Amino acid sequence: MRILRVAQKVYPDVKGGGAYHVHAMSRDQAEMGHEVTVLTIRQDSDLPHIEEREGYTVVRFDPTVNLLGNDISSGVAQYLAQADDFDVMHAHSHLYFSTNLAALKRRLGDVPLAITNHGLYSQTAPEWVFDIYLQTVGRWTFNQADVVFCYTEEDRTRVRDFSVDSRIEVVPNGVDTERFTPAGPESKLINHDGPVVLFVGRLVDGKRPQDAVEAIWNLSCEMDVKLYMVGDGPMRDELEMKAGSEVEFLGRVPYEEMPAVYRAGDVLMLPSRAEGLPRTVLEAFAAGMPVVSSELEHTAPIVAKGGETVNIGDIEGYVEALTRVYERRDELGTAGKESVTAQFQWGDTVAETTKMLESIR
Repeated sequence: MRILRVAQKVYPDVKGGGAYHVHAMSRDQAEMGHEVTVLTIRQDSDLPHIEEREGYTVVRFDPTVNLLGNDISSGVAQYLAQADDFDVMHAHSHLYFSTNLAALKRRLGDVPLAITNHGLYSQTAPEWVFDIYLQTVGRWTFNQADVVFCYTEEDRTRVRDFSVDSRIEVVPNGVDTERFTPAGPESKLINHDGPVVLFVGRLVDGKRPQDAVEAIWNLSCEMDVKLYMVGDGPMRDELEMKAGSEVEFLGRVPYEEMPAVYRAGDVLMLPSRAEGLPRTVLEAFAAGMPVVSSELEHTAPIVAKGGETVNIGDIEGYVEALTRVYERRDELGTAGKESVTAQFQWGDTVAETTKMLESIR
């Protein structure tokens, strides 16, 4: 099968769960014998226009203009206009202009289209903006797809609620449970004798890292806890000014080192106001670490298998949940690992996705 993967971001050009998903899916489908091309936006002018790596081809185009944090590229549009030799297109996230272009290509042409929903709402703008988008351009984009992939049944229902009538299939996100395990070395980046809480993600308002900092400040009055923040972003300077010695900023950590980082922590905290199915939660579970996250309808049933959820912005609730989960960390960590092993294997994600792509070609 000749697969054109349309993705705004790809690892390692960009760090993050969605970008790594695109890379790993492309790599593993190439290993299966499929011909995979990733069409993406160039994040650094030093990166080549075309690159062969790990069995697949990356084609990058420079952004032409940036609108509300969304890079728009005329080069991507021109490439898609002529991309008639592929068996299927697979676009990632309806929130990107590149996916809108792939939907237009499907509307005007014959190449089938699949879209993976990595989360209905962006973390870069208010929710009301994306409500309008989902009722207009976003819905239209979804409706051009031959199949839409959602990670959970709850997410499938949410997509349907926006009057999307395309075929929707639930294909759970997964992690490599051979790499992310409780057994193995712990990261030397983390050095604290008391409870260790991790925040893993971009330092942007949608992830609400300020809630993690405030919760740990309050919790530090009760125990010798320390928060390690893994990731970078525009809020870092502001957060560093607010944080005290109970918070340490590690910046971007190579993905290859993340299993050891999870092993060195006690609880993962994810206070986001919007998520898809966060890879960080599954990775933490696979490494035997429990989770405290915000209460999101589509992720709460999964987090509950190995942790607790708290209403968005409820600092006191986070403090109480972190205390309870830390006290039960061994029990909850084991339960979380069992749930990932049973339901969220990366190999299953690749196999099921590929099977669905073959069904629409």
